[in-house]
Amino acid sequence: ALGRYDQQVKTMNDRDFCKLPEFKKKSFLCFKKSKYSGNAIKTYKYNVLTFLPLNLYEQFKRAANLYFLALLILQIIPQISTLPWYTTLVPLVLVLGITAVKDLIDDLVRNCAGFQEAKWMDIQVGDVVRLKKNDFIPADILLLSSTEPNSLCYVETAELDGETNLKFKMGPKVTHERLQEESQLAAFDAMILCEEPNNRLDKFTGTMKWRREMYPLDLDNMLLRGCKLRNTEECRGLVIFAGADTKIMRNGGKTRFKRTKIDFLMNYMVYTIFVVLVLVCAGLAIGHSFWYQEIGSLAWYLYDGKSDTASYRGFLSFWGYIIVLNTMVPISLYVSVEVIRLGQSKFINWDLQMYYAEKDTPAKARTTTLNEQLGQIEYIFSDKTGTLTQNIMAFKKCTIGGRTYGKSLSEHNEESKCSWNKYADRKFQFYDGHLISCICSKKDAEMMEFFKLLSLCHTVMVEQKDGELVYQAASPDEGALVTAARCFGFVFLSRTQDSITVSEMGTENTYEMLALLDFNSDRKRMSIILRFPDGRIRLYCKGADTVIYQRLNPSSKHKETTQHALDGFANETLRTLCLCYKDISAADYNSWAQKHKEASVAMSNREQALDSVYELIETNLMLIGATAIEDKLQDGVPETIAKLAKADIKIWVLTGDKKETAENIGYSCELLTDDMQIYYGEDVNEKLSGRMMRRRNEPDGGRNKKAKEPFFTGDGKNALIITGGWLNEILCEKKKKRRRLRLRRLGKRPRPTNPQDGQPADDWEKELRQKDFVDMACECSAVICCRVTPKQKANVVSLVKRYKNAVTLSIGDGANDVNMIKTADIGVGISGQEGMQAVMSSDYAFAQFRYLQRLLLVHGRWSYIRMCKFLRFFFYKNFAFTLVHFWYSFFNGYSAQVAYEDWFITLYNVLYSSLPVLLVGLLDQDVNDTLSLRFPKLYLPGQKGALFNYRNFFISLFHGIFTSLIIFFIPYGAFLQTMGQDGEAPSDYQSFAVVTASSLIMIVNLQISLDTSYWTFVNCFAVLGSIAIYFGVMFDIQSAGIHVLFPSAFTFTGVASNSLRQPYLWLTIILTVGISLLPVICIQFLCKTIWPTEGDKVRHKKKYELEEEVKKKPPAFQRGGRSRRSAYAFSHSRGYADLIASGRSIRQKPRARPELRDSIREAPQAENI
Repeated sequence: ALGRYDQQVKTMNDRDFCKLPEFKKKSFLCFKKSKYSGNAIKTYKYNVLTFLPLNLYEQFKRAANLYFLALLILQIIPQISTLPWYTTLVPLVLVLGITAVKDLIDDLVRNCAGFQEAKWMDIQVGDVVRLKKNDFIPADILLLSSTEPNSLCYVETAELDGETNLKFKMGPKVTHERLQEESQLAAFDAMILCEEPNNRLDKFTGTMKWRREMYPLDLDNMLLRGCKLRNTEECRGLVIFAGADTKIMRNGGKTRFKRTKIDFLMNYMVYTIFVVLVLVCAGLAIGHSFWYQEIGSLAWYLYDGKSDTASYRGFLSFWGYIIVLNTMVPISLYVSVEVIRLGQSKFINWDLQMYYAEKDTPAKARTTTLNEQLGQIEYIFSDKTGTLTQNIMAFKKCTIGGRTYGKSLSEHNEESKCSWNKYADRKFQFYDGHLISCICSKKDAEMMEFFKLLSLCHTVMVEQKDGELVYQAASPDEGALVTAARCFGFVFLSRTQDSITVSEMGTENTYEMLALLDFNSDRKRMSIILRFPDGRIRLYCKGADTVIYQRLNPSSKHKETTQHALDGFANETLRTLCLCYKDISAADYNSWAQKHKEASVAMSNREQALDSVYELIETNLMLIGATAIEDKLQDGVPETIAKLAKADIKIWVLTGDKKETAENIGYSCELLTDDMQIYYGEDVNEKLSGRMMRRRNEPDGGRNKKAKEPFFTGDGKNALIITGGWLNEILCEKKKKRRRLRLRRLGKRPRPTNPQDGQPADDWEKELRQKDFVDMACECSAVICCRVTPKQKANVVSLVKRYKNAVTLSIGDGANDVNMIKTADIGVGISGQEGMQAVMSSDYAFAQFRYLQRLLLVHGRWSYIRMCKFLRFFFYKNFAFTLVHFWYSFFNGYSAQVAYEDWFITLYNVLYSSLPVLLVGLLDQDVNDTLSLRFPKLYLPGQKGALFNYRNFFISLFHGIFTSLIIFFIPYGAFLQTMGQDGEAPSDYQSFAVVTASSLIMIVNLQISLDTSYWTFVNCFAVLGSIAIYFGVMFDIQSAGIHVLFPSAFTFTGVASNSLRQPYLWLTIILTVGISLLPVICIQFLCKTIWPTEGDKVRHKKKYELEEEVKKKPPAFQRGGRSRRSAYAFSHSRGYADLIASGRSIRQKPRARPELRDSIREAPQAENI
């Protein structure tokens, strides 16, 4: 009977039990370790000993760093190198050092954010631990006893499942009775047999063997790591799982290293440059071999005393040019990119317009590697509850006895006060004074019964805190209903295992609870059977109208008027619930109670047996009325969705909530509109099955068909609303279908000869069906997936990434969104009502959904534009710098001699040209943030990858080739026949190197000035400062004083002062700079005049006619529009009925996308921006 249990735990009196050989597992080669994890969790990457070697190993995994290390080794070989070793060492050390410091800071932050309790790491499986109020639970622990009655324990699970309401756990009855003293705990020697460590948060199965007796254990007995002990002074427990074996760690999921599209593209471009470099060096090496054979070997004055062959000299020349031209692969590129990304992340953190003052929550960029990807988002996958909505329920309207109460904000004049009720919640708001008057008059029997039902039929727990009643509900909806009843004079005061006490308009009554028929997702209702003080037995029931109306007595009144009210509530996106009752005779109850007792002790299919018994009593109900609860949208949600849609970003809602509720929220946030044709799961399945059948009838099975047929014809808008069940059906993820396909793949089941059910016959057809679904969904203006699990959310994101190759973003606020957040290219967490699990797993975090538009349309777009401009110019300036060596090689016998001074080569990327382009990558903006939000179409170039691609790369390459030609050949022509004013000829190699270097520095710094869109003092200082630094450093390192100190390292003695005092050479520099920049100026003028970009149009909007949006959208909800049913949302799990009925859970308290050049339409500004 115990064979299914694989984990064995013995208490702390025998700690060595877990070290026995049978509990060892192989870790490495012949070494073994305990299969039980320790409780230490390492949140850091480095320590003092491993930092240097591990960080260097990680950095040299980058191809560019490894390449430059190889170059450094080559430069040590004198036969190859024409450059000193420090020209590569200095930049390499700077790059490695800066990156190492950044990694060290990141790791220190991680370490500080990790678990700091030293005692946690010492806990082992089998230990008995004591926890006190407000302690975090350090491991998965079996609750043995607590200071509360019946060893009850209150825990907050926000970090585990995202729910903020308290949960109730209880110890086994036997341990509660026998383990209250320390001496008893010390003698505790039970054996626990339980399941292997797993990630199921909703299940635990085990058995405790103690004193020759067997006791069952389940999840209600477990305190899980990550929870917090609340409202319980002290509890004791036995550690079952520790460290990596705990359920929260098993649910962490595999953290995928996310990289941007630009990262991948940049790496491929570096590989392209390297291939070009090898080909150029090979060509020059062949040229050197030919030159030496035809010219060099015949010139006596070139004899170097070596007898090497021409081929061998060409081989050495190849490696020499690899060293000389190495700057084509920019060593400082990666570290510059990291600096820019770090700066962009800080700008997000410092943005006051994304700061939520109400909760003192700023925006937070939790990663520094994905900023430019924010400017390329094509699909957003959003949770609903707590992300689009506030997850704060408010009682807004109700219908009682055929009459509707409660007014909308546009109808009410003043708030109805409940000052006559001392128990009223001061935060409660209701706008209908007539309802208050009717309640106070006590004349309407149906109204009194309505609120009595709300105060009695629930699983809410109550406690008193600072003299106030505090309710703990299984769902926010249920808490809102009990609070409404409380404010209207029907106050739930306390409960025991068999009674409920309420105050009815000041009169305290106690009702005997005979049975509590709890909610589950299949029943969609809950009931309670009570014995009144006068002996009557009555059943109260509340539930979704779809199930309540099926069970009403034919003679029940107000069905039509209530139905009409429900339709009106649904049109206002309110969550509805029907209330009803039934009087039961004592004989009928006794007969039913016997059946209920038998079902409650059934050994198999207990839940199904109980549901069947519940059906017997929940019939012939009498309708009282219905409630309407509002889950408010967050501020600015409709405006944000509208703006993102104008930026051609598609938004899909993935929620665990019910279809009706999700659909209504879709309308209220204007994701869905009345002019859309909505397709549901059955419609989608029918279309996909039809497509598959037509494909099978084609000659080749449709395998070679390239053209895509649209699923929807016509110009109308379409939307999909699919439940989780239909999603499994559509994607063939049901267990039976997956097993059938697996058996066919393994050859254990034959392929059907003539499948006619429209279902996939093999994996290829399954993949085609999934692709068809993605294609169909992407044709729609809106997609809502409801009743989906966290795994299904992640699967939907994966499908779009796989088949559309699109950049995706997931946004959510709860633990059930973590998988989706990790799967998407970018994950955003909202710090709302459901804990911090989503935030801790996210790349970016903020407090309100409306901040998403600023994150994408402002920070994302700016980051993308800045990074693209930085990369284009960075490649250009390196090509212009390096290719001068190439042209020079035609005049030096392809001997790998450099065209510049050695120190200039060393400092060019580090000092002379780095700061201006770095500041453009940090500060540049084509338009300001207001215009970025005002014109969402500015976002389109990023989605299309229009600003940085292979086309832009080759433009930068050819621009660099042109600039290098000008830099080399104009000074070369000027130096052919030159005589200075003093009669000296400044046409030597060193003077030529100074002129070309000076021309290059001025050209690249002035070129970045032409490309700068947003000028600040810092940019101006950087450009002028870089030129000044170049001349200052050049005069210093070419002075006689430094040559005396280091004669071998500084050989250009006096060259700068001698050359640059010649006006002829200054004219040469000016001519070179002018000829290089003039074509660029002309091309930029023509492009902005004839082919302006979207940014050009916005910047110069006075010169262009901008079409304004004057057409206003009709309101999403209109009287007489189609009805949308919003059903009451119970919690997704069972309520507290089992704990309540057990009698052991009661605290004994006293009762008291378009084309880029389309005309720009101005989006209306959101009021809250």
